[in-house]
Amino acid sequence: MANIVFSNLMSLDGFCAGPGGDLNGLPMGAEFDQHNLDLLRGAGALLFGRVTFDLLRSFWPEVLKEIAPDPLLADIAGRLAKARKSVVSTQLTLGSTDPWCDARIVSGAEVNAHVRDLKAATDGDVVAFGSRQLMNALLGQGLVDELHVLVGNTVLGKGERLFLAPPTAGLALVEHRQLPQSETVLLRYTCTPA
Repeated sequence: MANIVFSNLMSLDGFCAGPGGDLNGLPMGAEFDQHNLDLLRGAGALLFGRVTFDLLRSFWPEVLKEIAPDPLLADIAGRLAKARKSVVSTQLTLGSTDPWCDARIVSGAEVNAHVRDLKAATDGDVVAFGSRQLMNALLGQGLVDELHVLVGNTVLGKGERLFLAPPTAGLALVEHRQLPQSETVLLRYTCTPA
């Protein structure tokens, strides 16, 4: 059975984005990208909320079009392109020429059943990057197995909080380490339903 793993970057004061979803204040770099690539290597499927899905599909397919892309970024982009993807949305539509048009669109009403099906039928982890609203909803349903919280060395002061409310799931810290050559710290938690 697959684990549902959410990975999020946040500031020291708990924000995963600045006002309006601005990500520029968060420390993203090669070490952050390497962490994401490591997660992708163990992923059997990817799960997204609509906002994160739109953000990532506007960036990563373009990396593959570059004449000489950074090898790390090209590896991430290639894995994202090939991965089995699900996106939770009630309004998204995908045309046959849209980036990542092979993604399965899951309505909010069917998300819990879909996540249970993914857990049962996927070899490897089901990985979700960002997607904080989806993460919070699934935490409340006891459907998240692991949280990777990357704490960056920045204070945003305002913006979008990673946790919308105190999680009802039990969280057990199983790993903490500084990402190599980085000021970002990984806190990895396992989750148990309340």
